[in-house]
Amino acid sequence: MNDDTPLTQRHCVPCEGGTPPMDPETAREMMAQVPGWELGDNKLTRRFKFRDFAEAMAFVNRVADLSEAEGHHPDIHISWNRVRLDFTTHAIKGLSDNDFIMAARTNEIVG
Repeated sequence: MNDDTPLTQRHCVPCEGGTPPMDPETAREMMAQVPGWELGDNKLTRRFKFRDFAEAMAFVNRVADLSEAEGHHPDIHISWNRVRLDFTTHAIKGLSDNDFIMAARTNEIVG
């Protein structure tokens, strides 16, 4: 990534098939910018726990609104007061800057 703009101030750009996924070394370096997230096999994952189902759903709805605005959507897993988000760029079968942008901006939602 050559852009020095903080991830929380950046916006997602569409990725197309044929674009190479982010290399593992770059992904590991970028992890410092998304505290609380785990680097998995071609995805970023974070688990959240809330007081109750309503609070979990309010969070999910805020993430959904951001995702729609950015055109980059997580896989969302909900279990009563727990939410797991996975970001990956399906079109390139790996990670892209968009995944890290969305992870950083999701961290802002949580506070």
